[in-house]
Amino acid sequence: MSLRKPPQARAPARPQNFQWDAPSDVLARWAEQPLAAVDDGETVINMFDVIGYDWWDGGGITTKWVQDQLRAASGRDVTVNINSPGGDMFEGIAIYNLLANYPARVTVNVVALAASAASIIAMAGDDVRMATGSFIMIHNCWAVVIGNQNDLREAAEIFATFDSALADIYEERVSVGRDEIVSMMNAESYIAPKDAIAKGFADAMIGETEVATKASNKIDGGVMARRRVEAALARANVSRPDRRQMIEALGGPRDATSHPDAQRDASVTAGIQSLIEKLRAA
Repeated sequence: MSLRKPPQARAPARPQNFQWDAPSDVLARWAEQPLAAVDDGETVINMFDVIGYDWWDGGGITTKWVQDQLRAASGRDVTVNINSPGGDMFEGIAIYNLLANYPARVTVNVVALAASAASIIAMAGDDVRMATGSFIMIHNCWAVVIGNQNDLREAAEIFATFDSALADIYEERVSVGRDEIVSMMNAESYIAPKDAIAKGFADAMIGETEVATKASNKIDGGVMARRRVEAALARANVSRPDRRQMIEALGGPRDATSHPDAQRDASVTAGIQSLIEKLRAA
């Protein structure tokens, strides 16, 4: 079977002081059943985190990290497993281009959720397969904008160019027309496997047994707690930078090189929960 060879995507310039975020409902859905990576060897790339650098634990799926994974694969066929709420659109497009330019076959498995920037990455697969109960989610660009009416008007125009660039990527792969793609993005659409296959976002289903060999439900309890409280703060319309400051003020971000501190995690979680309750009551 020949490679599909998806085209390179145009990458808009990143605006100054651009702050990326994921919609609160997407974060909440992802936080409920996150999948942790397991060691599958040098030709499997597990994307089970936000797209872009994650300040919490120094992780996140970055362009440099994917470059390193592809370099380790040494031109062999690779499998990319995705469960991500998305994140930084610019990192997502850059990673898409890395995979689209990779000389061997790229198989993408959506094992739970490929949302936002992660859905863009999924479009680089020569074959895209989805597990039962998984979703691809597409939407318009989501970010934080601060300023006067002129700033907001300019941001709307810039975001329109971003949305057009994302629609270009979907249009190159799917079997539906541009107008339907735009309507789906406007509606923030969760696309289940059968519908995704029918529309060309995916090619086939993948069995539950096969998925289970590539992912594990075991994950650090502190990270799980942080994801859930961050999703709750996002639902309370707290911006990503403000969420970071709140969590740091209550106990500090997790140091990826340190051992988990269950007592501290419990204290931070309780403090943030109290804050959430105050926000809801306001």
